[in-house]
Amino acid sequence: MSVNQADTVVVGAGIVGLAHALAAARRGERVVVFERDDFAVGASIRNFGMIWAVGQQRGRVYERALRSREIWLEIAAKTGMWAEQSGSLHLAHRPDEVAVLEEFVAATPAARDRGVRMMTAEVALTSSHVARPDGLLAAMWSPTELNVDPRRAIPAVADHLVAEYGVDIRFGTTVRSVDLPTVSTTAGDWRAGRVFVCSGNDFATLYPEVYADSGLVRCKLQMMRTGVQPGGRPLGPMLCGGLTLLHYAAFDGLTARAALAARMAEELPYHREHGIHVLLSQTADGRLTIGDSHAYGMTHDPFEDEAINEAVLDYLGTFADLPDARVTERWTGYYPSLRDGRTELVVSPEPGVTVVNGVGGAGMTLSFGLAEENIGA
Repeated sequence: MSVNQADTVVVGAGIVGLAHALAAARRGERVVVFERDDFAVGASIRNFGMIWAVGQQRGRVYERALRSREIWLEIAAKTGMWAEQSGSLHLAHRPDEVAVLEEFVAATPAARDRGVRMMTAEVALTSSHVARPDGLLAAMWSPTELNVDPRRAIPAVADHLVAEYGVDIRFGTTVRSVDLPTVSTTAGDWRAGRVFVCSGNDFATLYPEVYADSGLVRCKLQMMRTGVQPGGRPLGPMLCGGLTLLHYAAFDGLTARAALAARMAEELPYHREHGIHVLLSQTADGRLTIGDSHAYGMTHDPFEDEAINEAVLDYLGTFADLPDARVTERWTGYYPSLRDGRTELVVSPEPGVTVVNGVGGAGMTLSFGLAEENIGA
């Protein structure tokens, strides 16, 4: 076989691209991944590291998230990558939040079958040493959530693909055009049987007409991270509060959510205007990741708004009490998002080419399962 030949070419070495490379390589295919940057710098490393099945749309997408979780654990077992089976707690401090959670548990047998259940406040407080007891009424426990450290996990997955499956990952190489069987790159031409374009926020280089008609917009978010917590004590379950019940598709269609949304609009208009809901996760070395906000559009200014960060931290303080809440890092993230209820964009602009995008903020959670569906594994 020629050096410049592959069965499958993947464009983009973020989590979506790496997942498709893995699914193809597991079928015994020769896979080459092209990434224009020298290392991953996009949404795949600028996130919470949450494999957050419980928040996904009920049904097929939830099952996809659980399959992705299995693959993350398989990779962790082979590589020694940190992957904490921490689970999650949705903390409820108001009766309308309890009502949404109780309705979700009652309406979702697939989640109940996997251990999702309501907890009393007393039991929840024994599960989390940072959950704030003041006014806590109840919580929803889910054991399926997995915590990885994105800045370490994405390179670990890439290294695993190379070592285990012989995937060729070409960083610092841009794919300029695709005219199968030819894939033209800044490092020369390749011949390929098929191509998966997983280019994230780059809507311009390949198939811009697909993105123009797709409904995709870019989401800008703000996130923060603390230093290592005193004593190195693990966070335990990843945490969230009532605002999260208005963010994730898992809670769409629940009748109790309307009352919650009305109250939040009245009491927290700034948070709702800026798409703020608050999650808390941990890194491999014990730091805590906090966020986030959501602004949607094709082009965003590059600046952080400290008022948004303050609003996030203020809301975090209503349900969590951190040993050391001092922020040591702040950053913005950007990812493509579909705003019409679709969970992904999978389009074939020409034979042999598949564009995969639009998984939004659930790339870490859904990509491995989605890739298996797309590859036919």
